[in-house]
Amino acid sequence: MSKVIAVAALVVVLGLVNWSIIEKEKHLAQGDIVYLELAPVDPRSLIQGDYMALEFRVAQQIYDALPKSDKYRGWNRNADAGDGFVVVKLDAERRADFVRIYTGGVLDKNEIKMQYRVRNGAVKFATNAFFFQEGHAQSYEAARYGQFRVNTRGEVLLAGMFDKDLKHITGQ
Repeated sequence: MSKVIAVAALVVVLGLVNWSIIEKEKHLAQGDIVYLELAPVDPRSLIQGDYMALEFRVAQQIYDALPKSDKYRGWNRNADAGDGFVVVKLDAERRADFVRIYTGGVLDKNEIKMQYRVRNGAVKFATNAFFFQEGHAQSYEAARYGQFRVNTRGEVLLAGMFDKDLKHITGQ
């Protein structure tokens, strides 16, 4: 009987993992494209290994717009622990500019909401690092934008890195 339960639990776990993978692949394939401009990247991260540390200009704008409190040395404790949505306006090439913190309501044409997270006093989008194949760091020195796929709920996935002309960097 315990073998049947173990096998059933394994089937359920594998089914849930596969469903999650399928949902992420669908999100990457069908999500709206949004380009976020990178803030200056620490070049040491490129040298350290197979990744680059990511920070986006809009993250600083979100940080500046979040409620502050002297009691917690700059951060509202609730904001530090929470997630939220930002409204960005997209230009003709789908590059994003900060508009406001989303508090509900209807979005204007060319606006989209994107989920952000505040962790350890920093605003993050999906990830804070981009991993690439060893030995390809030089290719990614030209990165100026991260391409995100945003679903209808505002959830974001990083899809790739792009140069100043929005040309995909493949690392080859």
